Amino acid sequence: MIAGSAEAEPAKVIAGSGPPGEPIPAKVLTGSAGPASAISGGTSVARSRCEPFRQTIIEKLEQGLSAQRIHQDLTDEHDFDGSYCSVQRFVRRLKRASPAPFRRMECGPGEEAQIDFGTGAMTTAPDGRRRKTHVFRIVLSHSRKAYSESVYRQTTDEFIKCIENAFHHFGGVPKTLVIDNLKAAVTKADWYDPDINPKLIAFAEHYGTVFLPTKSYTPRHKGKVERGVDYVQENGLKGHTFNSLVDQNQHLINWEQSVADTRIHGTTRKQVGKVFEEVERPALLPLPLERFPHFNEGQRSVHRDGHVEVDKAYYSVPPEYLGHRLWVRWDGRVVRIFDSRMRQIAVHARREPGRFSTQDRHIASRKISNVERGAGWSLHRAKLIGPETGRWAEAMLQNRGIEGVRVLVGLLSLANRHESERIEHACRLAHSHGSYRLRIIRELIKRKLPDTSGGTSGGSSGGGGQEQFEFTSEHPIIRSLSDYQRLVTSSFDIVRPRNVDPRNVTARNVGPRNVAAPASVEQRLADSSAPEGGPEAASDKISVYSTDASARIRTNYIRNNDHERHTDDDAEATSPLGDASNAGCPASGGGWQQPEPRRVPGTGVGR
Repeated sequence: MIAGSAEAEPAKVIAGSGPPGEPIPAKVLTGSAGPASAISGGTSVARSRCEPFRQTIIEKLEQGLSAQRIHQDLTDEHDFDGSYCSVQRFVRRLKRASPAPFRRMECGPGEEAQIDFGTGAMTTAPDGRRRKTHVFRIVLSHSRKAYSESVYRQTTDEFIKCIENAFHHFGGVPKTLVIDNLKAAVTKADWYDPDINPKLIAFAEHYGTVFLPTKSYTPRHKGKVERGVDYVQENGLKGHTFNSLVDQNQHLINWEQSVADTRIHGTTRKQVGKVFEEVERPALLPLPLERFPHFNEGQRSVHRDGHVEVDKAYYSVPPEYLGHRLWVRWDGRVVRIFDSRMRQIAVHARREPGRFSTQDRHIASRKISNVERGAGWSLHRAKLIGPETGRWAEAMLQNRGIEGVRVLVGLLSLANRHESERIEHACRLAHSHGSYRLRIIRELIKRKLPDTSGGTSGGSSGGGGQEQFEFTSEHPIIRSLSDYQRLVTSSFDIVRPRNVDPRNVTARNVGPRNVAAPASVEQRLADSSAPEGGPEAASDKISVYSTDASARIRTNYIRNNDHERHTDDDAEATSPLGDASNAGCPASGGGWQQPEPRRVPGTGVGR
């Protein structure tokens, strides 16, 4: 609090000594207010140049401005001609003249406990070695009830053990724990946002309390326990030696009950133990059913294989934490891994040294091969390419068995380089031909796809499947069956001898001169357009013509064979008449063609 302006106070004058007869200027110490004046040998001393701006300086100090800033503002705004040092001295005197009082903080029952360490008594081992100890002390802020315990080291585990023992000694848990910034509890001191040891945070969550570190180098923030540590050192341990740590702790328990709890506290003016039993114990939080599970804890770096090392065994973490520093907690059964914000990211059962514990979800997806994923996963992916690909994949697995899994992997890899339409087309063709080799699929993919607009791309069929068409019975370019019937009938009229009864045909009365000239197609169609007797008569006519043609063919074949026997006696005999007629008849499928008629010398008859 800055002192305001007040009436002028006389300055304190320290008179000096000097040569006789010469006036000696007085050394003036100005007060906090009013013009400074003093009389020493009748000489007056001028007051500070900052005095006319006292109220302005006080207001700026209340705003939190520094002496340098105040000097700048006075120079700019008020044409102040004094030096910076004069402003600095004036500000210093104002602050020294009115120090701010301390504020006393009192807490309700069960609200707060303060914790600190002090120097304990020495212990002497049987072999004569002396060892230093540290005394832990916790004080409940309302009743001043305390608990003390000596330890050899101020580690996190020892700190937690002492606090837990104090809770069970009190029979309850206070809502807040005020501590200083010891390394066992605070990893990074910060008045506004300190970093507390994660193990301590887990301990506080287990008991339902919270840790509140004080400001660094500010012991008055936990003044109750500061005085309590002095009390146990002076009254409880000073002048005592102990053979072991157990003896010292037992002495402290007895001292707390017989001395510390029965005293009348100097501030509250009440007996400590009585206030605790009547007022504060009922206000404490209840104890949990189980004690805090103690475990080992430390930071570990994630190796390149995605594992952290704990007691020479290796445990996997999610792949996104590769190269990070993580917190690890472990006991005899379980290993728990946490990120920097103490969020649990993995839990493993303890493994023997040299063994690995790897969870499937901790393996990067790009590091899992499709073969490991199984045939079911590969089949599902194949069906996503298209239905034809899915059908080919299923048939291939049924045909090739377990070796088909790798074929499926190769099929899926084709989707990275080719369009799904090409793969679908290739699988459809391969499946229709029962081919289940991957190289066939690759070859079919290289071919061009068929043009769905009616042609083929690039003039190639592209290996397309056979198209099925339905037969059309009626079309403008298709003749009716009756037209073809008349055409067949007229065709037989070309070879039928005119005015010859087919039943009397012999080899002598059939020749080229006896065969009439063929009629035109139009004439034949006109002649056969209306046969007498209807369809039955036309059918009979065709049968007669067929018989006439067969007889003529057999006659010509016999004549040819007779001529060959006369001209070549060494020639081998030909087939019998029945076989020759069957071989040469168009009806038997022999493909025989009628030979050119030849003239027999001396007869004038064609053979």
